[in-house]
Amino acid sequence: MNDVRWKIDGYEEWLARQNLPIHKGLAIDLMTVETAFWPRLGADAAFVHLDAKGDYCTLQLTDLPPGGSTEQLGHLYEEVVYVLDGQGSTSFEMGDGTRRTFEWGRGSLFSLPVNVRYRHFNASGDRRARLACVSNLPTLMKLFRNERFVFDTPFDFTERITDEKFLRGEGLFIPTREHRHMWETNLVPDLLTFDQLRESPGRGKGSTNIMFILADGTLHAHASEIPVGGYKKAHVHGEGYHIFQLSGEGYSLYWYPGEEPTRVDWHYGTLHSPPLGMWHQHFNVSDDPARYLAIGFGSMRYPFLGEKMRMVDRTYTTKSEFQIDYEDEDPAIAKQFEEEREAFAAKVAAAR
Repeated sequence: MNDVRWKIDGYEEWLARQNLPIHKGLAIDLMTVETAFWPRLGADAAFVHLDAKGDYCTLQLTDLPPGGSTEQLGHLYEEVVYVLDGQGSTSFEMGDGTRRTFEWGRGSLFSLPVNVRYRHFNASGDRRARLACVSNLPTLMKLFRNERFVFDTPFDFTERITDEKFLRGEGLFIPTREHRHMWETNLVPDLLTFDQLRESPGRGKGSTNIMFILADGTLHAHASEIPVGGYKKAHVHGEGYHIFQLSGEGYSLYWYPGEEPTRVDWHYGTLHSPPLGMWHQHFNVSDDPARYLAIGFGSMRYPFLGEKMRMVDRTYTTKSEFQIDYEDEDPAIAKQFEEEREAFAAKVAAAR
């Protein structure tokens, strides 16, 4: 009986063999996470497993040294990359042997066609570049449990090579309805100044939002923005979302019914996410709009999971079991927010 193996997680077993740092928690400052050299990557890396990671996605941090690059890479899993810091370029090879290169910088968001061969390059001679890469690597490793198959299969997904303009950073707006409008592309050159977010008041007064279809993939991404003096309505959804704070300063409250909320303070580079069934609410206390990016498994085009399919049909303009309207929330929520806004204003005034 001692030789019996059971409850095996193919992804966790594979990751343990990589000897890389694995960071955990409800929230993490991605700008300060420590990394270590990963021979497969040819650069420093670490993995981040939030409490809400779920079974399908993971986050890999990649640090490119000044003037450095990765090895040539290719893999069957899909990946969405957000550039936390630095500037550089990515070169990749199409199935017919032609090569493409695009540049990126702090705030860029991109996704490559699945299984193309690529390399990332740091254009700076004196600063690192840090990339946050959300992928469905756990799904592939759990299914096949074979590293060579995941990383070395040469199959060419020609149907995933979409419009050439998407590879240049252009996009296509696809109107649907509130909180479901989409932008299709492979590259958003600067998500920090991206101006295609649309009104989404059902999620919160003054709120804006855009869903992304990236590389025609099954990974979901959306950007939302909370206006100055605003906060989102409390809501609940499935696990697996990686929430990156892109601008502004504020806090989020996380709680299960009947429990006291846990507070997460955030700024640029903070990553946080609600575990399954945990209520959460986001508050912007700063004098700038607070924008964030969320990445998870199951896109608007390819929902994949049953829970994501139901979300596609949800409306945010009526009362429901997954959102609390302002008039129905605890009055202490708004009172605390006003006190936090006053405290922030006093801090700014004292710093002048």
